[in-house]
Amino acid sequence: MKAFPSRLALCLMAGLASFSVHASGTTATVNGKAIPSARMEVMMAEQRAQGAPESPQLREAVREELIRREILAQEAGKRGLERQAEVQAQMDLARQAILIRAYLQDWVKSNPISEADVRKQYDEIVAGMGGKEYNPRHILVETEDAAKAIIAKLRGGASFESLASESLDPGSRDRGGDLGWSNPGMFVQPFAEAMVKLEKGQYTAAPVKSDFGYHVIQMQDIRPLTPPPFAEVKPQLEQRIQQERVEAHIMELRGKARVQ
Repeated sequence: MKAFPSRLALCLMAGLASFSVHASGTTATVNGKAIPSARMEVMMAEQRAQGAPESPQLREAVREELIRREILAQEAGKRGLERQAEVQAQMDLARQAILIRAYLQDWVKSNPISEADVRKQYDEIVAGMGGKEYNPRHILVETEDAAKAIIAKLRGGASFESLASESLDPGSRDRGGDLGWSNPGMFVQPFAEAMVKLEKGQYTAAPVKSDFGYHVIQMQDIRPLTPPPFAEVKPQLEQRIQQERVEAHIMELRGKARVQ
């Protein structure tokens, strides 16, 4: 399975909506201080990026928000809050975040994702999924002996569903161990390798060890796999590739940086 991008990359990617601001003039004046129209356009762009339709009502609501912010900022200035060390640190972080977002917007624009890139990843994922889809269930226990005891009970006629109440997996325990329909790539390797060898209704004759513990696996059903159409998953794949590339770029810069 491919590694997921870091939390940093995901957070940064969340702000990569491109805002083009070409505004001059004043939105309002509060106590003699002008609010630049550029602020209005930035906030409007953010609202549009979140799906809000352009309307006079939205523009007036944004204007009112800017006025309230300016009033509060002026009051904070009167109290000298911007001179507090903690406030200065927060302002520095906010400024840094804006610069980072602008940099990554520019980097993503300069490194576009091609149709071939997306198609290649789609083909790799489909190939890794194989031609079948599986509906297994399992019982996860801590020790090999505990798993062997469960297998012995199954051989004695006990139902898999009832024994699943002993499982350490809270996500499937209350469903009789059912893991739903999935492909082998969704599981850790030892589990996947044992699972694909099972016929419908068959369970593993020996415990399967993974990093999580010991599994007893039963195959409920198998069916041909029909991958989703390329056009349907293309937007998600583009986002995934972009996240991976941003993460790789960040790590590249990190490797070149002199950190003491």
